[in-house]
Amino acid sequence: MDVRNAYNNWAAQYDINQNKTRDLEAVAIRVMLESIPFDTCLEIGCGTGKNTEWLQTRAASLTAVDFSEEMLRKAKEKLNAATTEFIQADITQHWDFVKQAYHLVTFSLVLEHIEDLNAIFRKAASALAPGGYLYVGELHPFKQYTDSKARFETAEGIQVLTCYLHHLSDFMQAAAQAGFRIENVQEYFDEDDRTTMPRILALLFRKV
Repeated sequence: MDVRNAYNNWAAQYDINQNKTRDLEAVAIRVMLESIPFDTCLEIGCGTGKNTEWLQTRAASLTAVDFSEEMLRKAKEKLNAATTEFIQADITQHWDFVKQAYHLVTFSLVLEHIEDLNAIFRKAASALAPGGYLYVGELHPFKQYTDSKARFETAEGIQVLTCYLHHLSDFMQAAAQAGFRIENVQEYFDEDDRTTMPRILALLFRKV
């Protein structure tokens, strides 16, 4: 299903549906960035604001971007900080929403919908100040190997979004080619049970 339309349709129920992937990624970003300093942040895939609210407490200036107008509308209804600017944009196109060099760029459950990782990592690098950080939180490739994808239920049935499989090596190679070095890699498990398949892959890179 077309990603933009899907998230527009999903927005009304996104915050109230049970969603283990959404909730565990929210844990991951907070843990991964707990000790990382940043005054300016570019949040890609802000959705309804599940991470925006926390990022606002850390950043003096936050640019929150999403492809879906309805997801952004939900975020704006909940969050009204003068330090945050919400922008609707397609990140596969030119990033004309970048007005400064950021200390942090985040991607939360976004890159499974992006076919060309290399182009996106290059754009993220261009948006970052030297020494800036890049956080990536994604549905773990192991889950994708079992055909797990972003999906939601409607009156017409289950809607499955267009997703692309990216292996761990794909993330690492795209980051290296864009001038990043890896700082941290973590896997997050349902109920913190490490005997099961991990649900979230979280990566932290730094611009060289």
